[in-house]
Amino acid sequence: MTTQNIFLARQPILDRNQRIVAYELLFRAGNTSGAAVTDDMQATASVIHHAFSEMGVQTVLGSQLGFINVSADMLLSDMIELLPRAQVVLELLETIRVDEAIIERCRALKQLGFTLALDDFIFDESYRPLLPLVDIIKVDLLLHDQEQLRVIVNQLKQWPVRLLAEKVDRAEQAAYCHSLGFDLFQGYYFARPLVLSAKRADSSQMALIQLLGLVLSDADTVQIEQIFKQHPNLTYNLMRLVNSVASGVHRSITSVSQAILVLGRKQLQRWLQLLMFTLQSGPVYPSPLLLLAATRGKMMEVLALKQQRNADYCDEAFMAGILSLIESLIDKPLIDIVRELNLGERLAAGLLRREGEMGVLLQLVESVEHLDLDYTNALLAQAGGLTLSDLTTAEIEAMAWANQVADSPA
Repeated sequence: MTTQNIFLARQPILDRNQRIVAYELLFRAGNTSGAAVTDDMQATASVIHHAFSEMGVQTVLGSQLGFINVSADMLLSDMIELLPRAQVVLELLETIRVDEAIIERCRALKQLGFTLALDDFIFDESYRPLLPLVDIIKVDLLLHDQEQLRVIVNQLKQWPVRLLAEKVDRAEQAAYCHSLGFDLFQGYYFARPLVLSAKRADSSQMALIQLLGLVLSDADTVQIEQIFKQHPNLTYNLMRLVNSVASGVHRSITSVSQAILVLGRKQLQRWLQLLMFTLQSGPVYPSPLLLLAATRGKMMEVLALKQQRNADYCDEAFMAGILSLIESLIDKPLIDIVRELNLGERLAAGLLRREGEMGVLLQLVESVEHLDLDYTNALLAQAGGLTLSDLTTAEIEAMAWANQVADSPA
């Protein structure tokens, strides 16, 4: 099995301060929509090989931990020991029947330095021998009401485990689990674009839209510089960025106009697009929204390149990916933002109505976030010769780029 048969996604896991500390890597065999154990075993093996051996763990995870679902067969296989134990959490599926072989294997893996987690935990006596060995217990909120959650938390206090609330879909669920003492959180409440921010634009964000419009219209540097001068925080961020990318420049950069010249219009445009997603993050950095926006934009660009589009189309594709999330951030209709930026009809149709080739490409990238393989395959059939292999390769390249963005000055 090769990457062309693999569908890969990742979902962020956050700590109590809403910082991303890990991703759950989700994968499925591309030639089936079912979840047969054999297919899952093959898919897991292939993703482990490609993601960790060929591409490197930094590409997929950056500096975060990676949760990987393991069946009993996978847990007992030698392949597990090839994984980077400092960065991988082995998530034992709820389908595993706990027996002496499983207990001994978990004990051995712990001694080797692996971190273990139990998935979809429901308190059962059969799990008791594993509880001193596991580090993290995932609790599916769909399986428990509030009182049951409270009971589970109290039951588990006697073991030194961290609790992860899974399938957190609403703010009140997140708040309740936080009050109970859950350490980690995962779910669409944190991953869905529409709930990732307070949607209140500040003056700096509006200035960024102005700046982006000026850059797109190829305005004079003097005009761009005037906007920066009105917003010292943006000027500070610009100078930090230039210092980080221009280490080979021997003279000191002392003005905004020099910084723009050194950076170049193309890189300035990319930076302005991404900076909108960092201004409201406060102490939480990198934000889930920034990483999602960066990944979408880069995936769109890479897929457009694979379609052999020209440079202008690839730039538009990147812009479509980034701006597809802008309404999550700014309390302004997307149609108004599109008008202010004077975007062309092709990009506007793709963004506003998901129409045309750009719209199909955007839907394709969005489908990866929800791991709906049938829907993804249907979109691939409309996407100008793209294959599942192209999609997976683009996604991994985009993940690597987004991780770099998250590690750079913002």
